Amino acid sequence: MEKMEQLFAALNEKADHFVDTQQVSYLEGVLDALDTALAGDYVLPTADATKDDIRKAVQIAVLKGMRKASQPNHQMTPDTLGFLVGYFVEQFYQDSDNVTLLDPALGTGNLVFTIMNMVGKVEATGIEVDELLIHLASATAELLAQPITLYRQDALEKLLVAPVDAVVCDLPVGYYPNEEVALEYELCATEGMSYAHHLFIEQSMNYVKEGGYAFFLIPATLFESEQAAQLHKYIKSHAWIQAVIQLPDGMFTSRAHEKSLLILQKQHAEMRAPKEVLLAKVPSLQNKNALGLFFEKVKIWQEQK
Repeated sequence: MEKMEQLFAALNEKADHFVDTQQVSYLEGVLDALDTALAGDYVLPTADATKDDIRKAVQIAVLKGMRKASQPNHQMTPDTLGFLVGYFVEQFYQDSDNVTLLDPALGTGNLVFTIMNMVGKVEATGIEVDELLIHLASATAELLAQPITLYRQDALEKLLVAPVDAVVCDLPVGYYPNEEVALEYELCATEGMSYAHHLFIEQSMNYVKEGGYAFFLIPATLFESEQAAQLHKYIKSHAWIQAVIQLPDGMFTSRAHEKSLLILQKQHAEMRAPKEVLLAKVPSLQNKNALGLFFEKVKIWQEQK
């Protein structure tokens, strides 16, 4: 914690300097601070820091900037959710020497960097349309020395990405404005505008290998919307549901913001659907005994698949 705090203090001081001298936003100041550190123009105290110390220091600075800016597309996947997704990626790929990963809604990269730091054998690709966010992700990746290829584009258009072992995505929730692109999807709405989060699920399945997995942070109400029947039909045709993990009570400010973890496997002719779908609820993170039982349940389910 002390090392992370030192890193944040240095980053924050330099970002404030750019805010005052260059009349930029705090988020832009963070990016300038990272860029100058990478260029060797000032020294971040990274000696003896772990990759996660560095990630967390950058994360706190970025969160501070997001609170100041309050742009709806500037949001970050919290560490708790990142660690949970990382745990399941680790479980599903524990026998793999190397895992190729795609995050089609990268943002600043906090979710994918959390997973890369945890799993340690990941080569990633990230797609992000926002220029500032992808530059922050790029600078963070360089600071962490993590192997990731970044593309700035609308992730729902055609991607120059080879099929990957796994997709991770904190689904952007809402309507997708480009109706011409939406028409290319099976999950295009029959009436009105299509849900972006539905299209992101379909696009993810387009770029994961047969037999590969997709780990989605979904709105808890995903299967309750007026377009849910269409989504059910699509999933039944293309994927097997491996797990639906409900997240702890009290983690979100309201029912509208609640999320769950949905794990899908892309169908493969030589594989079978799981004998049993894992339906579980993560207990309170403060209850260590209950958490231990939860992870034991996951382990038993994994062994019996």
